[in-house]
Amino acid sequence: MPTLPFFTADVFTKTRFGGNPLAVVMGGDMLDTATMQAVAAEFNLSETTFVLPPSDPAHTAHVRIFNRTAEMDFAGHPMVGTAFVLARHNPDLVKATFEIAAGLVLVRIARDDAGTAVGASITTPQPLTTGETLTPELIAAVLRLDPGDVVTRTHPPIVASNGNAYVIAELAADALTRCSPDIDAFRSALAAHPHLGNRFSVHVYSRDDATLRARMFAPLAGTWEDPATGSANAPLACLLLSLDAASEAANFTILQGVEMGRPSLLQVEARRTPAGIMATLHGSCVSVMAGELSV
Repeated sequence: MPTLPFFTADVFTKTRFGGNPLAVVMGGDMLDTATMQAVAAEFNLSETTFVLPPSDPAHTAHVRIFNRTAEMDFAGHPMVGTAFVLARHNPDLVKATFEIAAGLVLVRIARDDAGTAVGASITTPQPLTTGETLTPELIAAVLRLDPGDVVTRTHPPIVASNGNAYVIAELAADALTRCSPDIDAFRSALAAHPHLGNRFSVHVYSRDDATLRARMFAPLAGTWEDPATGSANAPLACLLLSLDAASEAANFTILQGVEMGRPSLLQVEARRTPAGIMATLHGSCVSVMAGELSV
C-alpha cells in the first residue's frame, strides 16, 4: 500500500498546541480529489494541504487546500504553515511561489539566528474585492447577539475577499466574547445568499486602534470556529485601509482563537498597489507531528 509523508504544524503561534493546526501531505499526485477530501476529513482540522509539483518549473509547488468538506481557492494559515514545513526540510529555501486555485502566493521564509525556519510571510493572490452589504440583524441572528452589538460607524457588515470571501462585521468588544453560532440561522443566511457558494463564513472583530481581536465562524463548512484565519484577516486589513483615503498602507496586530484556548497572533500589512489593495500576512509556526499516510 503506498504511503505519503505528512507533517503537522501549529500556525500563527510560537507555542505548541496554540494557534491553528495544519496538516501538510507531501506528494499525492496519484490521489484524486475525492481521496484528498477524505484525507482532509480524516485529519479533521480547519485545513489540510497537499504539496504537488508546480505546473511552472519556476515556481516552488502547486498546493491544494481542503477544509473538512470542500476544496478552497485560498486560505492563509495553510500557506504560512506549508511554507514553514517545506523550509524546515530545505535549509536553502528563502523565497517560494505557490500555485493555488486563486492565483500565485509569494512567500518569504522567516528563520532564526541559527537558520532554523520559524515562520513565513505570504502575500495574498488577489487584491481586495468587496461585495454586498448585510444588515446588523442578520449578523446578530447567526451569532445570537443583539443588533445593537454590531458596530456600523466605520462600515456595515460586508462581503470582502482577497481570494476567499467572508462576511466581515465589527462588534462591540464585549459582544465579541458572547458570540454563539446558530446553525439554523447560518443555513437560512446561506439560503438567502446562495451566490456565496456552499458556506456562509462570518468574520467578526473589535478594534483598539491598530490592534484587533477577531473570531471566525464557518459551521456550514465544518469549522464551528477557527483559531486563526489568514484569508479573513487579510481582507479585514485591506477593508480598513480602503476606508482610510489618506493612507497608503496600514499595519495591524490581530489576536484570534483566544476564546477557544488556542491564542493566535497575526501581523497583517495592507498596502495600496497598482493592482489594488493587497495584504501580507506574517506568522510564526511550531512543528508538532510527523507520520505516514497510507493510501
